[in-house]
Amino acid sequence: MPDLLSHFLVSLSAVFFIVDPLGIVPIFLAITAGSSPEKMRSTAARACLTAFGMMTFFALFGGAVFKVFGISLSAFRIAGGLLLLMTALDMLRAKPSGTRTTPEETEEGVHKEDVAIVPLAIPLLSGPGALATVVVLMSQGGPGVLPAGAVLLAITITFAASYFILRGAALVQRVLGRSGMAILERTMGLILAAIAVQFVADGALDLLASSRAS
Repeated sequence: MPDLLSHFLVSLSAVFFIVDPLGIVPIFLAITAGSSPEKMRSTAARACLTAFGMMTFFALFGGAVFKVFGISLSAFRIAGGLLLLMTALDMLRAKPSGTRTTPEETEEGVHKEDVAIVPLAIPLLSGPGALATVVVLMSQGGPGVLPAGAVLLAITITFAASYFILRGAALVQRVLGRSGMAILERTMGLILAAIAVQFVADGALDLLASSRAS
């Protein structure tokens, strides 16, 4: 039970920090500027539901997909850890969206009629780093329903929180201000960096052990 609780807490921290809904608040406000409150709530809901579906699919079937391509879980742990570390470094510089969208994508989103799917759900809420993270977390939990359930619960809580954060995006930005957002992003980035290093270390140890065995 303590191991399961620890796995859940690590999963929740990793998923929430890599999704980083607080960091998306300024972009969300920019690309929904001029929309009615009802449309903003609808956009937030559809974006979170789409991203939740993507993350859940990769959590359940991502490992099988990578096995088809002959990619070992150890190698994927290292790749996922590096992607996570890139995001964490951007967060430490208070630039959380830097690895997920280009300026052109953000600019295009401002002028699109419907921005819920692109760029909000993909790649802002469920980018490559987030998808890689849930696959790695599922592999680290070991066999059984409970470890997998812990990761799925972490995804569910993250996107429920993301919806309410985006729904109240204007209030969140007003309360925290630029300085508060920057401090929060750096704190989250530091924790995420530690999780990323652990992913890389676990993957490297697994690869070393398998090479010695062979």
